[in-house]
Amino acid sequence: MTALTFACTGVRADPYAAGPTLVLRLRITADPGTRVHALALRCQIRIEPARRGYGPEEAEGLADLFGDRSRWGTTLRPVQFAQVGLMVPGFTGETEADLVVPCTYDMDIASTRYFNALQDGEVPLLLLFSGTAFTGAGGFRVEPVPWDREAAFRMPVAVWQEMVEQHFPGCGWLRLPRDTMAELLAFRSRRSLASWESTLRALLDAAEPPAPPPLPLPGAPAPRVTERAVP
Repeated sequence: MTALTFACTGVRADPYAAGPTLVLRLRITADPGTRVHALALRCQIRIEPARRGYGPEEAEGLADLFGDRSRWGTTLRPVQFAQVGLMVPGFTGETEADLVVPCTYDMDIASTRYFNALQDGEVPLLLLFSGTAFTGAGGFRVEPVPWDREAAFRMPVAVWQEMVEQHFPGCGWLRLPRDTMAELLAFRSRRSLASWESTLRALLDAAEPPAPPPLPLPGAPAPRVTERAVP
């Protein structure tokens, strides 16, 4: 069986993609002199959150995923990021290829909430490979890619932030059920609000509790209480 090894050598945000997209650069190595006619790869990408540290604000942002920091010894489990396929053209010995990873800014997705909580540093990723290799120098042979093939990579948080900023500059993205969206649209129409931002702001302002009365200044006379006669 042909020995294949994988390494991730870099990552970039694709500025020309229709939606948020990362491009991971892979280096694939076979036995020296071995001819690989083609390689049909499947790659599962996982986040390994236990392999980095977190500041106080990051820990607060991750509380809905992993709970309080005191519980992280048992809750800081891997998070599924993506599962993508790649067809690698023929090569001999070694080659490089781009692994295109479509992403989302949907905050209902655990990986998106994880990325959004990070301020800087790196994201520890683990790439798990499987698939089929078509090899053979004088003929044609079909071999499975062993299930233990993997590659670790630390992706800069800045690359994710750059990708999001390209598609959602200065904004976030929120997915809502159709019924809730219809109610919001009706509320916006009734109030003649110019944008979704002003619509949500009006709802937030309406939900604000009333401000407490100001405390009297030290030394100020107490307010007079007028007694009313009981009829």
